[in-house]
Amino acid sequence: MNDRGFRAIVLDLFDTLVKWSPQRLPEMEIRGRRVHSTLPLLAPTLERGLGSGFDMSQFIESYSAVLNEIERERLARAVEVTCHERFRRTLERLGAASIDGLAEELTRVHMAAVRGVTAAPEEYAAVVRRLARCYRMGLLSNFDDARTGHEILADTGVSELFEVVVISAEVDVRKPNPVIFRHLLDRLRLAADEVLFVGDTALEDVAGARGAGIPVVWLSDNKGGFPPDVAAPDFTIRNLTELPGLLGVE
Repeated sequence: MNDRGFRAIVLDLFDTLVKWSPQRLPEMEIRGRRVHSTLPLLAPTLERGLGSGFDMSQFIESYSAVLNEIERERLARAVEVTCHERFRRTLERLGAASIDGLAEELTRVHMAAVRGVTAAPEEYAAVVRRLARCYRMGLLSNFDDARTGHEILADTGVSELFEVVVISAEVDVRKPNPVIFRHLLDRLRLAADEVLFVGDTALEDVAGARGAGIPVVWLSDNKGGFPPDVAAPDFTIRNLTELPGLLGVE
């Protein structure tokens, strides 16, 4: 049953369709804090690539500075900076040779670890199967490595049901930039009010979709209250399992 006028449902990826579990990553101490990180997994590649000049503490210092730099760029202009570029900038700061090749090796190790601790609960995949009987399906994700984004989607077992998949690393912009939402609508060949977007973040998902005129569902699980300084979503549910009920899908 489709009585709300929507022709397509578009999902966010992380914490909407899939859950990632960083607590399953190796633990290490950084600046006096124990954190879960892929950095210990990168050490063999860094030692091989940087040779006797490799120092993990120096790498972490440069890497942290680059992360902060990229976060400022993302906040200021809602552009995407890829994982490869993150490692390239870090290696450049360290004066490494053969930067691009080593950056890609590090990207693949890092992303393999991220993929390894990310999965879709079966009940979420079942929701996609139910919705796909009534709606065209799309996916729009802020993610800085397109290859791994597509692999994680394939791991859900329902990737073939998504007609349009847009990952920020492929288009150089990220939510809430209206450009990425317009790209999505162009790919779907639908008007904004014919699409329902579903996501878990207030700024990127809710404000981004509303800024493009797209109705939006906010997933509230473990989020606390919705920020008062962001325009409220059209609908609020706990998680993806409640979406069929909201839409009247059997």
